[in-house]
Amino acid sequence: MMILINLAGLAFIALIVWWFWLYQPPQTTLTNDELLIIVENGTYQPARIRLPANQPVSLNFLRKDASPCSEVLLIPDLHISETLPLNKRKRIDLPPMPKGEYAFHCQMQMYRGQLTVE
Repeated sequence: MMILINLAGLAFIALIVWWFWLYQPPQTTLTNDELLIIVENGTYQPARIRLPANQPVSLNFLRKDASPCSEVLLIPDLHISETLPLNKRKRIDLPPMPKGEYAFHCQMQMYRGQLTVE
């Protein structure tokens, strides 16, 4: 019985490590200003977005999650902090960015995403 409990504990630890550090959601390429990022169930969908370099772009967010953590969107490298209203679209205008990776997340970093500028 003790072996089963230990195995279940190890499996749970492995799941946590995979979810928080190893899982990489599929990447989406921004093709126009109509990309909608859904904030729901503790995630951004899509969470990894490819953008063109040195061009201003806009991202549209729709927050369906009532959690207080999902209310604020931060893009620290761009000094952006925006409040996302519940069940309403919010357009976030981004300045032209050089190539690189830019993280976006909630204030507690539980909801996380990444902008890849190429």
